[in-house]
Amino acid sequence: MPKHVQSVEAVNANWVALMPFAMMRSTASPGLNYTPERQWYGETEAGIQQYFEQLQKGNIQVMLKPQIWVRDGAFTGRIKMNSPKDWKLFESQYSAFILRFARLAQQLDIPLFCIGTELKAFVRARPEFWKGLIEDIRAVYSGKLTYAANWDEYEETFFWDALDFIGIDAYFPLSEERDPSYLSFIQAWQPHFNKIQGLALSCEKQVVFTEYGYRSVDYLGAKPWLVDKNKEAVNLAAQSRAIRAIVDTFWSEEWFQGGFIWKWFMFLDTAGGSENNRFTPQNKPAAQTLEGLYEKY
Repeated sequence: MPKHVQSVEAVNANWVALMPFAMMRSTASPGLNYTPERQWYGETEAGIQQYFEQLQKGNIQVMLKPQIWVRDGAFTGRIKMNSPKDWKLFESQYSAFILRFARLAQQLDIPLFCIGTELKAFVRARPEFWKGLIEDIRAVYSGKLTYAANWDEYEETFFWDALDFIGIDAYFPLSEERDPSYLSFIQAWQPHFNKIQGLALSCEKQVVFTEYGYRSVDYLGAKPWLVDKNKEAVNLAAQSRAIRAIVDTFWSEEWFQGGFIWKWFMFLDTAGGSENNRFTPQNKPAAQTLEGLYEKY
């Protein structure tokens, strides 16, 4: 078994998200570029097929999650065109990108497909496009569908009834403390838990955290979505506590299906580590925390 598959098995994970990216120059640029010969191998159709087959041998299932990357890391939730003409061009390119991978998911029998990630302004501005896109995906793909709504948009996402799972990127603000305790995380989750549970029950849909995770830094609960390379002090213990709190809060619920930790790298020896303040739990105490929690739940 390849080492990168063994690393997933080692933390008792049984699902992985594979994520090909298309690129935009800005949040208002209608150009969306997916160029296989210029992508990382794992973002190509051949790479996705290879990794999917390897993961299947380890009894690990896959969500295929095509995403947009905006130059300089601009937030995809602000993608919004400036004219009807630009919207039409952008939508045609987004459809082509998504349907390309929906067909691949069907070909490989990938069980779960994510139709978009953190596209709040796009979803809000173009509801008819999204209704049509879901129909087009259903025409070529017979597996389960979700959408990765950012934590601040999931309540207003209008098409949950047309999908199989409510998907949430769960970077909810929880605490302004430098080094929050496990109990403070648990208490801070309660109002968010109540709203998520209410939506799940009213929609009669299961919830998946299409992304969740924390950086290993001080103040990690204040703005968990931040990915800038700021210099907060490394705090490995807080990362572990935060992960334990979110898993303990949600994973035992009947309406909840689990989540995808952000982020797991193939470069196993160099990813993460005791001096790393990024999201990955690799080579940190958080990896052992995940191993125990995933075994329990």
